[in-house]
Amino acid sequence: MKKLLAILLTLLMVFSFVGCGEAKTGEMNVYVLSGPTGIGAVNLRADAEAGKTQNTYNFSMVDANDEIVSAISNKNADIAAVATNLAATLYNKTNGGVTVLAVNTTSVLSILTNGAEINSIADLKGKTIYSPGQGANPEYILRFVLTKNGINPDTDVTINFVADGSQLPGVWAKEENKDAVILAPQPVATSILTKYTTAKAALDMGEEWDKVSTDSSLMMGCVIVRNEFLEANPGVVKTFLKEYEASINKALSDKEGTGALCEEYGIIPTAALATKSIDSCGLKYIDGQEMKDGLSGYLKVMFEANPKSVGGTLPADDFYYAEK
Repeated sequence: MKKLLAILLTLLMVFSFVGCGEAKTGEMNVYVLSGPTGIGAVNLRADAEAGKTQNTYNFSMVDANDEIVSAISNKNADIAAVATNLAATLYNKTNGGVTVLAVNTTSVLSILTNGAEINSIADLKGKTIYSPGQGANPEYILRFVLTKNGINPDTDVTINFVADGSQLPGVWAKEENKDAVILAPQPVATSILTKYTTAKAALDMGEEWDKVSTDSSLMMGCVIVRNEFLEANPGVVKTFLKEYEASINKALSDKEGTGALCEEYGIIPTAALATKSIDSCGLKYIDGQEMKDGLSGYLKVMFEANPKSVGGTLPADDFYYAEK
């Protein structure tokens, strides 16, 4: 009996070890949107291609939100790096079928001036502000910060919208806009500051947001997982998060190497632009309660501005990843 018991215990330990090993590593399909939200993944992709990761990653870099929505809906993507409001929209679209794992991008928006002296949000009163994102996050962020500073965005300033950030550099080329103020996302802001010597970064919208909000943070990018994949592979997801956090940290410590990878993988057009803009891209790894507190407050602001911006309703608590 003693021998039999010893054999059974040995077998139990072996099978437990094997099961644990299988649970911690695996294969997953990762979709990454180009732009700042995708920077954090480039070192992970490079390491995966070099065989240096525990998990096996199949990366797809895409240019449009629609491609992410389709990939999640069709179960082609297991993990995706997306804008936080898109994550909320996908949660609603899939009936709670995705979970936000971590925030990867905070503020990517700056107020740039072309001659106007702007030292605070109060100085924007009476100014013309050029901005991308009408009916999207940049507009809602701008309106929130202006309103909290006692400025009516409809009467105290003039907001001129452009189709997208790529049109903002052209604003500087027009003489009549020499005193204009521009709300610019990264890496467009860095591109403007590099090209035009008269351009000046006056205000960081993340800092301005924090000044007027005590129950939210400007969290603009994140990574999400399909719940079906998470439930089947909890250990694999935990391993991903460790490797992804390391990838973000490497981006912050090795900007030149990361910049080169951003160009190689189509995240940002040129390595030089990527390298210069990384410090201003709000790149950060935030998870757990800090993520939930800051992001839930941010999504509430978006919802109050326009419910459609987060998919119609605010996500429930199960939207936020809690390690089991």
